[in-house]
Amino acid sequence: MATFTLPKNSTIEKGQTFTAPAGSTNVRAFKIYRWDPDTEANPRTDTFELDLDKCGPMVLDALIQIKNDVDQTLTFRRSCREGICGSCAMNIDGLNTLACLKPIEDVKGEVRINPLPHMPVVKDLVPDLSQIYAQLRSIEPWLKSETPPPPDAERRQSKDERAKLDGMWECILCFCCSTACPSYWWNGDRYLGPAVLLQAYRWIADSRDEATGERLDNLEDPFRLYRCHTIMNCTRTCPKGLNPAEAIGKIKQLMVERQG
Repeated sequence: MATFTLPKNSTIEKGQTFTAPAGSTNVRAFKIYRWDPDTEANPRTDTFELDLDKCGPMVLDALIQIKNDVDQTLTFRRSCREGICGSCAMNIDGLNTLACLKPIEDVKGEVRINPLPHMPVVKDLVPDLSQIYAQLRSIEPWLKSETPPPPDAERRQSKDERAKLDGMWECILCFCCSTACPSYWWNGDRYLGPAVLLQAYRWIADSRDEATGERLDNLEDPFRLYRCHTIMNCTRTCPKGLNPAEAIGKIKQLMVERQG
C-alpha cells in the first residue's frame, strides 16, 4: 500500500474546519490536502464535514459537493465519473485510486484525501504530470509498421494474438501505479515506471507492430527498465486490476532471450 509522503522538511499545518449544517445526522469528516501557490499557508489540511444523507456514494461525489456548496477554491481533476479517463486519481485513505470508484462507505472514520504521492503539486489535489507524460511519449506508444495496411481492410489479428493484449489495453493512464512505486519515487527522472513500461510492452506484444527490436533497444538502459525491483505496489494499487509488474517481467525476459 502506498502512503502519501511529504517532501523532506515539510509539515502540514492545520487548516480550516467547515462544519456540517445544523441538524445533520450522518456526518463524515473529509480531511483534504491543500496547496495554493498564491498563498503562504502551505501546505495545510482542511476539514470538511458533510451530511452523507445528502451526498452521493463516491469520494468524487463528496469532492464535487464540497466545491459546489462549501469551498469553490478546492481544485481537483475529474471528467468521466466512470473509471475510464483516470483524471480523478488521488491518494485516498493511504491508497492511490480513483475518486469516482472509491465508495465513501469503504473508508472507516475520517476520509483522508491527498494528491498522488511524490509528484509536484500544481494546486490542492492536482499533480504536475509533465514529466511522466514526457516519459510516455519517449516509448512512442503507437503502432509502428513498415508493411502497408491492406487496401480494403484493417490490419488483422488472430484471436490468440488479440488475447495477448488483455491486461494492457485496459490501462487508463491514471498513474496510480507509478506514483505508488518506491523505485519511481527515488529514480523518477530516469526510471520509466510501471505505467509507461506497461504501455511499452503493450506495443511490443502487438502482432501488428514491427518495431520490437527498436523498442527493446530504447528500453535497454540500467535505469529506464531495470530499476524495477518487483515491490508489487503497482499491482496492488491499480484501480483497474492490472498487473504492470508482470508486463515489466516479460520485457526483461525478452531482453534475456535476445542476448542469448
